[in-house]
Amino acid sequence: MTIKKDTLETLLGELEAFGLANDAVHTQRGSRMLNITRDTGELLAVLVQARGARRILEIGTSNGYSTLWLARAVQALQGSVVTVEKAQDKFDMAQANFARAHLQGVIGQLLADAGQVLQDSQDGAYDFIFLDSARSQYGAWWPQLDRALAPGGVLVVDNASSHYAEMADFLDGIRQDARYTSCLVPVGKGEFIAVKSA
Repeated sequence: MTIKKDTLETLLGELEAFGLANDAVHTQRGSRMLNITRDTGELLAVLVQARGARRILEIGTSNGYSTLWLARAVQALQGSVVTVEKAQDKFDMAQANFARAHLQGVIGQLLADAGQVLQDSQDGAYDFIFLDSARSQYGAWWPQLDRALAPGGVLVVDNASSHYAEMADFLDGIRQDARYTSCLVPVGKGEFIAVKSA
């Protein structure tokens, strides 16, 4: 089923407003949506289309706002998104939002630990990986992230400017890896983009 653009645009607008209002009154990380910005969503969609990525992994679903951007882009390529969330309440919110967007067939939801999901992934399982989760874990996940990302695959890491200090070693390690071409894009909260050599 093709997504009706007006229906999805309405939902995205509602989620943007909800995320901003919710995060303005909650200080604890677990209660905040911490959604990406709209321009980040647009960038993700362009990157998915440019790469022709049909197998996407998102780590950190929250209420599904970023997933919807990825799903719309990958649906046009007849692909799918697997999105991982550890918190039951956010998993449930996202599930309801995906149903409203009629995207259940494009999105596979996992209520799971991302480290375990990566460990269980096949070599080269994904063309595109979006990281927007527990930044302190990225370094430990790296061997499995690298293995799960297909040759020619794209890795995008959110908050690369706003929270650079929390993942500096992780990002610098990728920059120094000759197999990856990378850059930091000043969109949203800073998007670190790395492309694995084919």
